[in-house]
Amino acid sequence: MTPTVDAAEFLARLIQCPSVTPADAGALSVVESTVTALGFKCQRLAFSDSNSPTIDNLFARYDSPSVGGSPDSPPCLGFAGHTDVVPIGVEAQWSHPPFGGVIADGRIWGRGAADMKGGIAAFVAAAARVIKELSDKTPFSLVLIITGDEEGPAINGTVKMLDWMVEQNQIPDFCLVGEPTNPQILGQMMKVGRRGSMNGVLRVSGIQGHVAYPDRADNPLPKMLRLLAALGSGAMDHGSQFFQPSNLEITSIDTGNAAANVIPAESVARFNIRFNDLHTSASLDRDLRAKLDECEIPYELKWQVSGESFITREGKWSRLVAESVKAVTGLTPEASTSGGTSDARFIANHCPVVEFGLVGASMHKVDENVRLVDLAQLTDIYAHLIREFVFTRS
Repeated sequence: MTPTVDAAEFLARLIQCPSVTPADAGALSVVESTVTALGFKCQRLAFSDSNSPTIDNLFARYDSPSVGGSPDSPPCLGFAGHTDVVPIGVEAQWSHPPFGGVIADGRIWGRGAADMKGGIAAFVAAAARVIKELSDKTPFSLVLIITGDEEGPAINGTVKMLDWMVEQNQIPDFCLVGEPTNPQILGQMMKVGRRGSMNGVLRVSGIQGHVAYPDRADNPLPKMLRLLAALGSGAMDHGSQFFQPSNLEITSIDTGNAAANVIPAESVARFNIRFNDLHTSASLDRDLRAKLDECEIPYELKWQVSGESFITREGKWSRLVAESVKAVTGLTPEASTSGGTSDARFIANHCPVVEFGLVGASMHKVDENVRLVDLAQLTDIYAHLIREFVFTRS
């Protein structure tokens, strides 16, 4: 008999694992043991890279008993999430222990409650409910893609899990990402796309010298200022049908020089671009280098691309999420592409993906928490979505 899963109790157990990236602290084992009892087959996937820590990840798949008798490929719904969390900050500022999973005042408190252990807890609880209802009647499959480095460099998690899933023919028909998407009220917003993100490092060399003898030195700072002026800052376009304007923000200008009477030998500037579907990282690299080249100043420019922009244009999947949200909350969520990046940017290369989760107002803050009523409603939304997906795709 399929056990039930209490989302609040399950979330408390997850919060009690201090899984600050890259530490797992037992969080994946909590998920694994819970879903194994539901009939999921689990595989732990540890990936390494020479420049980043080894990350443990969890892939789990559930196939209903009726899948064996189905002549066709069963509908397969994926859910992606992460058990790693950001640091707690100053512990003394917390009203409750940050890894206590305390339930008080109608809320559950702790690091990761909103981002995004709460989403995982709600989906697993919803899966348990639907498995009990449908598993003997309808062929369907569920896939969990749970990583431990979403809050970190995102090198040894979802990207490499997806590569493995391609090799194993385990890519789902559609994937839901349980990130906290709602600004203030559950049901306000879902994410159907994200802007791309790329970090630039601009370096200009000079010759160090005494400020009293500038003719014997070569100050890189005026050159850097000219180059940055050529790049510009702020909005880069007027936005597109689905996205807000692309934006360039200069985040630092450094010389490593603490002396007031020394001309520095080098200047390094760092900046970030969040870009919409009017651009790609390659086109931005080309266009910005052209602007810099016009200054006729030697420079070095290096990029780290976190992800390209994407939009889920398959309307049936966003409608499926929106209808499930409305069925439970009465609200039709805004289809948004705002905010930062998530692992959905990697999943979008393999299958349609939409993000919907809890209210994110407290995420990454002291006293992170979620309302118990929101956690219960999110479980209801996910259960409704799984049911509708099974019958829509069948």
